[in-house]
Amino acid sequence: MELTPMMKDVLSKKQAREMNPVVLAYVGDAVESLYTRTALSASSDAKAHALHVRASKIVNATAQARRAEKILSLLREEEHDIFRRARNSKINSSAKNAELSDYKIATGLEAVYGYLYLTGDTERLCEILSYIEI
Repeated sequence: MELTPMMKDVLSKKQAREMNPVVLAYVGDAVESLYTRTALSASSDAKAHALHVRASKIVNATAQARRAEKILSLLREEEHDIFRRARNSKINSSAKNAELSDYKIATGLEAVYGYLYLTGDTERLCEILSYIEI
């Protein structure tokens, strides 16, 4: 599946690196959710509620933390830096039904998604998102 930024202009890598990593994660969460919902919708004739239930099992802190463990060694240096900054950020909330450690790891992964999306590196983003088992 190909992703294209909906924004007219993408950010430079410098601009994206200077963003709050939790904001990158906020964008990355939306990107992962849209990717997952699109893939599920395209591969199933299930109703919206059933698709939502399936998507919720994929896009949650615990599942994201497990995926992150699989792909951390594949991240480029700049992606790993984004991951680490987001994971180590002070987070004022916590995930429902997830350990804080999983939530922090998931935040790191989401920040990488957000960074790649906002910088327009959709080829790399799709490469990493392909680790989502749908």
